[in-house]
Amino acid sequence: MQTLKEKTEKKLKVEFVKIHPKAQLPTYATDGAAGMDLTNVLESPLTLKPHERAKVPTGLIMILPEGYEGQVRPRSGLAAKHGITLTNCVGTVDSDYRGEMCCLMINLGNEPYTIQPGERIAQLVIAPVIQAETELVDKIPEETKRGTGGFGSTGK
Repeated sequence: MQTLKEKTEKKLKVEFVKIHPKAQLPTYATDGAAGMDLTNVLESPLTLKPHERAKVPTGLIMILPEGYEGQVRPRSGLAAKHGITLTNCVGTVDSDYRGEMCCLMINLGNEPYTIQPGERIAQLVIAPVIQAETELVDKIPEETKRGTGGFGSTGK
């Protein structure tokens, strides 16, 4: 079994710049967590009415190494208990983006929900990126068993 030091030595270094005094570095809630919790830097509580959207700031700029992305994902507890999620489902932070990370939140629930200052609002997963080389071809090289079957074509 690896020691904590051995695990730490293999971790990718991701740097952050605080652009708001209340900004908090993202943290993993457990040793096995894939996503780091992101908190907001709201000055006062923000109430989202049902179906209302808001851009919620984190007060952080992330500096990712080339070849990686940050995936901003909803927190499952907020979604399950209150219907609070992200409008773009998973937001991508590119390695060359140098603006503030914000979360585009929406209330899909039936009741208003108030986001408190400093509350955890989303999670951040760091993932490798492979850029594809594209090529235009004249025809599909071979048929597949699935063919053009789309939504629901493989059954329940």
